[in-house]
Amino acid sequence: MVYKKKIMVLSGIIASLVVIYILTFIFDPQRLGARSDMYSWLEPEMKERITGISISGMTDGESIRLEQNGGVWFVLREGKRYPARQARIDDFIDALTRRASYPIRSSSVSSHERLSLTEDTATRIMVTGGIGMPLLNLLMGQRDMTGQNIYLRKQGNNEVRSGDDLFSTYVFSEVSSWFNLRLFPENETGRLDVSDVQRLIVYHPVTEDDEEAQPPMMFTRNNREWDFSFDLENPDFARVNTYIRDILTTSGSDFIDDVAVNDSLFDYSRIILEIGDGSSRTLHIGPPDEDNWRYATVTGSGLVYSLPAWSADRLFARAGDFELN
Repeated sequence: MVYKKKIMVLSGIIASLVVIYILTFIFDPQRLGARSDMYSWLEPEMKERITGISISGMTDGESIRLEQNGGVWFVLREGKRYPARQARIDDFIDALTRRASYPIRSSSVSSHERLSLTEDTATRIMVTGGIGMPLLNLLMGQRDMTGQNIYLRKQGNNEVRSGDDLFSTYVFSEVSSWFNLRLFPENETGRLDVSDVQRLIVYHPVTEDDEEAQPPMMFTRNNREWDFSFDLENPDFARVNTYIRDILTTSGSDFIDDVAVNDSLFDYSRIILEIGDGSSRTLHIGPPDEDNWRYATVTGSGLVYSLPAWSADRLFARAGDFELN
């Protein structure tokens, strides 16, 4: 019996020590502090509610306005909407909703001016949902002494936090960095691919080296191969696919506002893509200007792009380019 009592006493002591250890681990001040440092500026479940983002207060005075319509993002510039890079916006939202270490550095209003976090000195990131309801009003201040972390606070909250600078790459970039400048912007989201193209017709420009206009080149899909409107001894079908992919993924350098989409210069040359759903896209490309730039537009887009001449010229392949070597 004495032996059993000793075992019971020792077991009780061990159990008590285990409980004390667990409680000490759970309520350890350093551990609690580390847990409180983990923070996200916008809760991940709010992602689906975001319909607008604006960035203002940059040193160059230029604001960035992004707007979602029908699940598609656009950049607003001078009252006009331009296709936005969906992946870039997704990455930016991920950074805002990412849970990371943002320890509290100050709760004093007096620190705001020193850290460039006042209403007048901070850069502002405004995230809205629905008809403009604010979801996040984030103020960005200066970097810390290491240059790696940045000070941030929510508007209306005196609490200042700091953490890895995940935002400056987006905030201090040119407005054009948000543009989806692909001539076929739906290609970025995978809604248009080489496999969707059933026929391609290329109308070459007439250059000084040509005695007369070259007949249009036609490529018609035949299962996994292609039929041609021109003679080829050993056709290379892989090159046709690469050529069409190059057309679909070509990007402009900027959007042009002072040239109309129905300008006669777009009669210079064109490329027609007939899609499997019965629709078609026609790419019109004008002649090179004095600076060796060319303008391009795609029917139905309402947009005009600038292209360096070399980028536009490579879209007009010749029959021999598809001969198997």
